[in-house]
Amino acid sequence: MQSSFPVKGGCFFHIMAGSNFIDYVKIYCKSGRGGRGSTHLLRNRMTSKGGPDGGDGGRGGHVIIRGNAQMWTLLPLKYQKHIKAASGENGSGQERTGANGDDRYIEVPLGTIAKDEETGEVLFEITENGEEHILVKGGRGGLGNVHFKSSTFQTPRFAQPGEDPVEGWFILELKVLADVGLVGFPNAGKSTLLSVVSAAKPEIANYPFTTLVPNLGMVMYRDARSFVMADIPGIIEGAAEGKGLGYRFLRHIERNALLLFMVPADAEDYAKEYEILLNELVKYNPELADKQRILAITKSDMIDEDLQSEIADQLPTNIPHLFISSVAGKNIMQLKDLIWEKLNAPA
Repeated sequence: MQSSFPVKGGCFFHIMAGSNFIDYVKIYCKSGRGGRGSTHLLRNRMTSKGGPDGGDGGRGGHVIIRGNAQMWTLLPLKYQKHIKAASGENGSGQERTGANGDDRYIEVPLGTIAKDEETGEVLFEITENGEEHILVKGGRGGLGNVHFKSSTFQTPRFAQPGEDPVEGWFILELKVLADVGLVGFPNAGKSTLLSVVSAAKPEIANYPFTTLVPNLGMVMYRDARSFVMADIPGIIEGAAEGKGLGYRFLRHIERNALLLFMVPADAEDYAKEYEILLNELVKYNPELADKQRILAITKSDMIDEDLQSEIADQLPTNIPHLFISSVAGKNIMQLKDLIWEKLNAPA
């Protein structure tokens, strides 16, 4: 099941069922072999012993990664893990160059990172629609014998073979592109907030790990402006070490411009819960400490003003906070205002 709606830039943003969301694939890619150079010697009715006129071989096809703003999952590559480009054609007489092998294009969502499977080295990342990077280069075509003719060597009867193809295993990882990432323990109210402020319809229930894949929604703001919000599956303490689901999805937070930390009003220790969440992010990637942050105390329709004031005194002072209730609509517009202000603050 899939729905889509327009986003900034004129492209479309897709909301897909959880079973269709694939953010990690390992693929085998092989470029095309270069065509052989020709060893042809000129022969026609007028010339019985002409010189060399062998053409060059064609280049082997590349395997190219191309960004596609209308995709948001690597699902197609789950069923196509072996990708090969065509070989270049051989050169021929009359200095005719062989045709290049057809390139193979792999369409991926924006936010996709390509890695060498053996070394783990990040090769490149795709961030713009239509952006292209060569994953494996096709082999160069061999030179024909015409290139080896000289004043002292009039009739070379050899040519270069085409270069061998390049092959290997590669990893493609998707980091969801969103303006705002929701950070919180399971059942902090992230999915409920996303369902209230956007057209996204994430699964919502009162048990841990309801959200098993990132959900994204377009949040409409004043004067027809908008921003993208991502509900990341709930983090638990130890997520950076691979516990729970957090490790698998922490990388999605790296691409968010702003992090909205969410702590429910019925938490036992608000400051401690916030610090655990922040600590898990920083352990995973220290650069996440530099991202803009907002703290929302959710489900605050359950508390009165006196208790709200007591809670406020316990919150960290280095981060702006709001008391919200997605169900009651409490301070939701104020939250949008604060998010918009942070997203558009001068660098």
